[in-house]
Amino acid sequence: MKVLKFGGTSVGSAERMKALLKLIVNDDPKIVVLSAMSGTTNSLVEIASLLRQKKQSEATAAIKNLEEKYANVAAELYAKPEYAKEASGLLRANFDLLRSFSAERFSVKEERVILSQGELMSTMLQNLYLKEQGVQSVLLPALSFMRKDLHDEPDMYFIREMLKRELAQHSDCKLFITQGYVCRSFAGEVDNLKRGGSDYSASIIGAAIGAEEVQIWTDIDGFHNNDPRVVKKTHSISHLSFDEASELAYFGAKILHPACVAPVQEAKIPLWIKNTMEPTAFGTLISAETESGDIKAVAAKDNITAVKIKSGRMLLAYGFIRQIFEVFEDYKTPIDMITTSEVAVSLTIDDTSNLDKIVDKLKRFGAVEVDSGMTIICVVGNKISESNGVAARIFSALANIPIRMISFGGSRYNVSLLVDSAYKKPAMEALNEKLF
Repeated sequence: MKVLKFGGTSVGSAERMKALLKLIVNDDPKIVVLSAMSGTTNSLVEIASLLRQKKQSEATAAIKNLEEKYANVAAELYAKPEYAKEASGLLRANFDLLRSFSAERFSVKEERVILSQGELMSTMLQNLYLKEQGVQSVLLPALSFMRKDLHDEPDMYFIREMLKRELAQHSDCKLFITQGYVCRSFAGEVDNLKRGGSDYSASIIGAAIGAEEVQIWTDIDGFHNNDPRVVKKTHSISHLSFDEASELAYFGAKILHPACVAPVQEAKIPLWIKNTMEPTAFGTLISAETESGDIKAVAAKDNITAVKIKSGRMLLAYGFIRQIFEVFEDYKTPIDMITTSEVAVSLTIDDTSNLDKIVDKLKRFGAVEVDSGMTIICVVGNKISESNGVAARIFSALANIPIRMISFGGSRYNVSLLVDSAYKKPAMEALNEKLF
């Protein structure tokens, strides 16, 4: 069995939903994971934000606008009146639920329910369209099998057992439709896998059922060797190793959710990145193998903040860095890069929600400097830190770019450099010219 995931643009209109049939209706048994229609999650986030601000009337107006959008899609999607009527009734139930939330009693629980509605509606519409076209399919509710554990990680045993039970009830069916992003917490409440989590859902499902392969269908033909939004003359990469893809996804390549690689890597399941708009294109195959050549791609991660702690107490001391890390652990703030000297530690974070509190605690150890508006540029390749001459090629390309931090050797698959965001574009262009 295969697992295919389609993003918001792939189900972003009635036309795209109709076109999906060419990709999912064949003899291969498969589970199809769908995101919300493009733009929907942003609208739901806005609705939740308005309710949180106790702006009930504005939230009601936003719900009405979104409902009209879905009504128009449904009117265009279905040819038979009975299916159009059924879709209208099902959508009404979703939007009645959204209207039922009160700004006076709004909480995180209600917000998570609101954010789940996009995937619930896109899968309902797609499954009903399959039914109208005479295609046998089963709508699998992700809330019946996708659950996180006490540590906010996928509960793989639960997911595996519940999926096995769900699939066994429909042994005569080859096509299943389910929601990405949506899950339950350990306590059984509606939860989610954070933005972009539909990729993660597909990867988790693939690992849980021992899939033949997992395919992520998006609107670009695989990973590119550089960001095509920033740099001209990029090209797609046909093969990447799991480690290379993981580095690229974490350090800014928006094509794949950063957590997506781990489940399939552990289960040794190939992961394809394919283009919905050009389905015959090869895309990118991610597996344990890789193409020859040391440098594969460049990615960038924006909105980075650098924190430097300088203290003479570090000199010949032990336990100092552990104490600094504990401050970030206390506020559940991940660290991206770190460099040290005899008397200073520099590190980067992208979550600044608790930065003021973190800085206050760090001042106990020494002088603290904070620089915001930074970008991590990551050069990724096969065992790149062990390849002769790679460092010289990178730094030669960046000879005219001020570099704030360097991480070399922490991973065998990447070299990371921190620059002011004003230098992001020239840095990526220089690397593109010199490395490729």
